[in-house]
Amino acid sequence: MISEATIQAVKDRVEIEDVISDYVSLKRKGQNLWACCPFHGEKTPSFTVSPSKGIYKCFGCGKAGDAISFVEEHDGLNYLEVIRYLANKYGIEVVEEAQTDAQIQSQNERDSLFIVLNYAKDFYQNTLKKTDEGQSIGLSYFKERGFNEKTIEKFELGYSLDKWDAFSKAAVSKAYSEDILEKAGLLIRKEDKKYDRFRGRVIFPIHSISGKVIAFGARTLKKDAKPKYLNSPETEVYHKSEILYGIHQAKQSIKQLDNCYLVEGYTDVISLHQSDISNVVASSGTSLTDDQIKLVHRFTKNITVLFDGDPAGLKASLRGIDMILQAGMNVRVVVFPEGEDPDSYSRKLGTSEFKKFLEDNTKDVISFKAALLAKEAARDPLKKAESIKEIVGSIAKMPDPIVRSVYVKETSNKMGIEESILFSELNKILIGDRRKQDKKDFKKGDQHDVLHTVIEEKTPTGVDAKESLAVQERESIRILLNYGFNEIEEEYHLYNYLLEQLEEVEFITPIYKEILEEFKKELANGKVVDGQYFIQNGSPEVKKLVVDLISERHDISNNWNDKYEIFVPRENDILENVVFTNVLRLKFRVIQQLVLDNLAKMKEAKDEESEEYHFKIHAELKKSEMEIAKSLGIVVTR
Repeated sequence: MISEATIQAVKDRVEIEDVISDYVSLKRKGQNLWACCPFHGEKTPSFTVSPSKGIYKCFGCGKAGDAISFVEEHDGLNYLEVIRYLANKYGIEVVEEAQTDAQIQSQNERDSLFIVLNYAKDFYQNTLKKTDEGQSIGLSYFKERGFNEKTIEKFELGYSLDKWDAFSKAAVSKAYSEDILEKAGLLIRKEDKKYDRFRGRVIFPIHSISGKVIAFGARTLKKDAKPKYLNSPETEVYHKSEILYGIHQAKQSIKQLDNCYLVEGYTDVISLHQSDISNVVASSGTSLTDDQIKLVHRFTKNITVLFDGDPAGLKASLRGIDMILQAGMNVRVVVFPEGEDPDSYSRKLGTSEFKKFLEDNTKDVISFKAALLAKEAARDPLKKAESIKEIVGSIAKMPDPIVRSVYVKETSNKMGIEESILFSELNKILIGDRRKQDKKDFKKGDQHDVLHTVIEEKTPTGVDAKESLAVQERESIRILLNYGFNEIEEEYHLYNYLLEQLEEVEFITPIYKEILEEFKKELANGKVVDGQYFIQNGSPEVKKLVVDLISERHDISNNWNDKYEIFVPRENDILENVVFTNVLRLKFRVIQQLVLDNLAKMKEAKDEESEEYHFKIHAELKKSEMEIAKSLGIVVTR
């Protein structure tokens, strides 16, 4: 375990502009540095680095954080790997500190798994290249698939001898325990029997995003042997739902080309690399998962799914497409001729023709679904209606309303049906989905996420009131983190005033409440924290939010005052008014929420006495609402 002193030394030494300039070319503009974002394709720079605050923020894709999170995101490393990388960059000695016995055991086991898996990879590679069986069977198979030496080496392909214990015997002779071999999924022990999991198969190592071998896929070359593909079981270091085959080899290319090709199998990935297409990963024959989609989303918002020309398989794949859409990603589709797959067709066409085929045959997701479902519907009106509903169902998965609108128009043109009808169907689905989610939230007891209904009068709806309240809570936290240290008068700071004003206000948005409570806790311990504290110590969600709150997209040019003698006030110049107005607005929104809650209770009152009690409360709340509204210059209609 890396010592806290080492971690702090790295944090103290790191200069964010120095770290990020290793990846992109930064140009100064005002107080900040700007570049085209390394996380998504763009022509106009929207990626900014603030040296004074030690943060980066892209106003295009929303990525944000500090130097450590940048390297984590860009290189796919975990926190401690980044600390080691930066310590090496700045010549800082990495000091390991004492761990508990449980921590040591857990870390030793993980390290042992990585070591034995790497040994297995080397063993299978050596078997492929230096044994008669490996060369005549394994290497011959790879050559027949068209894989050259460079590709075989790039993917570290191997072969397992057709013997019961060839690997485990060799591993035990190198002092690897049978327990760790079993935990790594390389050895099977049943009662009094033990044998290698992989026998007589070509081996495809599966790598983590950082390049460590975490598992294996193995294909039999015998006609009658089953299963055709055999994978490592789940282990401490391998969770198949969280990894994609080829992601380590593809991540840089995916970022550069801002697109990821998604295929089904190992050989599809390798063949496409041979065809000079390296931005490709495989789900390895399993159903696509949310974690796998998130993994791709770290590098691009664009996925192009390559489908085998198998009608039954195409229909079954629609669920995966809807999951990608729901994640807010852009999906395109390429379908190969019947009987072909990316592996076979890339070998058949050759590199240049295959690339041209992909360019010419890429369809947007709606065109793909329309064409696929049209074949099923043929001239049956009922089936056509079902097909249209299914397409609208996919559109409903898209979180961006503008994107949904564009695809509704597209569907209207392709299917020959009025936009208004499609929008009506879309709204039914969206409302139904929202109600289902509300029921789930209610069952969980998360009252703050359950939407109120409109009760009476011209009071804002529960949705409006909660959203407005969340806006003011966010603004309060923004002011606290950016200006909390500002001294209002001797030994009395802005944070003192804010906390006094917020003393009786209960935040309802979990993440803003979390930050406020942490601020109070540290203050009680004699420490006043700022944005940097949360960036270094907060959860990923808190870190991202805080970077958003302390980032400024625009800076007022000094030319207004220096050159044109026009005074343009900065926020700091009018801070007193900003803070006072925010506090009033926050209290105003809190009261509006209380009005809604009280009205709901009034409707549920079971007797006149209870109803009378809630009516009096309503009158008092409305009186307070009108008083604050008058101070803010807001007109409230009753």
